[in-house]
Amino acid sequence: MPDYRELYFKLFRATADAIEILEAAQQECEELYISAEEPKLSLFPGGNAPPDTGGREK
Repeated sequence: MPDYRELYFKLFRATADAIEILEAAQQECEELYISAEEPKLSLFPGGNAPPDTGGREK
């Protein structure tokens, strides 16, 4: 008969390891986002903005 206690703990440890990896990746991405340079925004000169499609593609 399989040792269900050992199976449970093995799965639990692997799950905990996976969560730690995901949390570390999330933190790294958040730090990259925060430290990134702000994009330069500009308005269309003379009111030549593209027409509003109302969220629909033409």
